[in-house]
Amino acid sequence: MTGIPLLPAVTVEFFGSALAILFSFFALRYAWALVRLQPNNFIWGFLFYFCVAMAAFSLSRGVGHMIRIILVYSDNAATWRQLSPFSGGFNTMLMISAAAVTIYYHKGLQAYKAIRSEAKKLADVNIQLEASAGQLQQLNSHLEDIVEERTRNLSESEKKFRNFFENSKDIIYFCDINGNITNINTSGIELLGFKEPLETVNFHELFDDSRDLEKYLSELRENGFVSDLEMECKGNNGNARHILLTANSIYTQEGEVIGCEGIGKDMTRLRTMTEQLINHEKMASVGQMAAGVAHEINTPLGIILGYTQLMMDDFEEQSEAHTSLQVVERQTKACRRIVADLLKFSRQADSAKTPLNLNEIIQEVLAVTEHSLNINQVKVIRNFSSELPRIIGDSEKLHQVLINLFNNAQYAMDEGGEITITTEKQLNEVRISVQDSGSGISDDIKNKIFDPFFTTKDVGKGTGLGLSVTYGIIQDHDGRIEVESPILDIQSQKTLKGTAFHIWLPAISSSKDSREEL
Repeated sequence: MTGIPLLPAVTVEFFGSALAILFSFFALRYAWALVRLQPNNFIWGFLFYFCVAMAAFSLSRGVGHMIRIILVYSDNAATWRQLSPFSGGFNTMLMISAAAVTIYYHKGLQAYKAIRSEAKKLADVNIQLEASAGQLQQLNSHLEDIVEERTRNLSESEKKFRNFFENSKDIIYFCDINGNITNINTSGIELLGFKEPLETVNFHELFDDSRDLEKYLSELRENGFVSDLEMECKGNNGNARHILLTANSIYTQEGEVIGCEGIGKDMTRLRTMTEQLINHEKMASVGQMAAGVAHEINTPLGIILGYTQLMMDDFEEQSEAHTSLQVVERQTKACRRIVADLLKFSRQADSAKTPLNLNEIIQEVLAVTEHSLNINQVKVIRNFSSELPRIIGDSEKLHQVLINLFNNAQYAMDEGGEITITTEKQLNEVRISVQDSGSGISDDIKNKIFDPFFTTKDVGKGTGLGLSVTYGIIQDHDGRIEVESPILDIQSQKTLKGTAFHIWLPAISSSKDSREEL
């Protein structure tokens, strides 16, 4: 008889039965460990009894299989036939036990959950009662400490707010429903130029433009707040300030508006820089246009001048025709000078730059102009830095810049005055300031003074190109020029009458200066 060999299957059955016994007793051991760890845990108790039943079943069934295999293969099959009914019955009884434990689990689990739920509720109530009792006891025993701690926290909070209020560089203010200022920080007082607290000042009166005030009030009424409102503000010192304002209405508990609070950021410097940037772009465009116009005009002017000079040789010097040609020659040369200024303004002329000491350049210009200034009752005050670094520049063009500034300062002081010239090092730059005590420059023309052909001088006394050329030369030297009028004295913090032109030029390091000299 042929067929599949039974030895592998019998071997697997034999050792599988042994492993089943082994694993069931391992599970029983771990279940016993869990019961010992948590004796009152229902789940671990059920698991332990279930593992007992399964271990007994696995032992009975596995031993029965192993005995059957041994007896059959040792030619004692008759003995197994006698024992097999007892083995099967014992296995059935153990299986019924495991089923009974399982059935008991479902009923017992429901009861266990119900008991645990009620016990948990009672435990939670006890915990809450204990916590409440502890809080009451702590409140009774530490009431004074709690009040002291709350007072200390309020004091620290008020101190933080006060520090922020006083040390902020922005305007922080509070006012009532009518706009009367009830509180304002130090920065606001200083910015608006008031010496006394502003409780007697109405905030609405600080608006320079009534339209800004109307927008401010309407947004507070409609929205309850104002966000990033740009306004012009004039303080007690008369200086206009550009303020970016944010404010909120203050309400009572009933929702009634009783005032407002706000923060104002001084944007004057940013606005000035923006205007200067726009002006720089405009000057660059005008410079390009001026260069083209100058080149176009220069050629016909040269031809007119040449022919005029040739024709003058054909007439006697005292004749009417010769005199008329002299007028043509003189006016043509004047036109050529204007064209030359335009070319300088547009930076089209060649530039020879070398290391220079600005103090020496200023002294050279004063050697020529100071006598004329003294005749016109103008006193020159020198504040030169003795440790001024050198710059790279064109001495001839810088001479022209200083001459233009000195002439403008003299023109602004009809009855005499003072010109203060200051040089100093600021970081990696050299600053030159030319300050006069004249009438000053009004705000409405301050941003136009560097425009070509703009002048406040009478007809015939200026072409309006002096400051334009100055601006172009400073730009060509990678510097910048700014005008200040009126002048804020840093030491005394007083506002002085007059105008100051500040020029910054890049300084060169001492090592680079030494290489240039070599």
